[in-house]
Amino acid sequence: MQSKDIHDKNHPTTSEQQVQIEVESATDYQGWLTCWQAYQQFYHVTLANQITETTWQRFFDEQIPVHCAVAKCGDEILGIVHYIFHYSTWGAEDYCYFQDLYVDPSARGQQLGQRLIEYVKVVAQARPCMCLYWLTHESNHGARRLYDRLADNAGFIQYRINL
Repeated sequence: MQSKDIHDKNHPTTSEQQVQIEVESATDYQGWLTCWQAYQQFYHVTLANQITETTWQRFFDEQIPVHCAVAKCGDEILGIVHYIFHYSTWGAEDYCYFQDLYVDPSARGQQLGQRLIEYVKVVAQARPCMCLYWLTHESNHGARRLYDRLADNAGFIQYRINL
């Protein structure tokens, strides 16, 4: 998929820069890792290094339907989104679950979260998928304001048994 150029005039490092939303590349690892660790901090979790390394490697394995896109300004990663394609018992086409979304605090308020979601939506439509969906914590009010503008709250409550 071609990268999507997004004109962004408000990033604090310069008055005018290009922010691109694109599939991650091997050279994005350090910037991705910074965002990934900040995302974990936000949710008060620390994943083992092996999980982080496995996650990164999955993005590059065509047999595994786990993907990543990044918001980049030059070489700087400003945000990440992880998404997964999977079968569903509710339709013949795949579903797309976006699992993680993070935008660096210095770049918030510039619609990068929305642009990352829109990028995933375009990818999911092209696959084609029947549905794009996600979860967020009920206390994540900032994200919920964005999500409420972009999608319908289906009203489901998640239950989990850790194995």
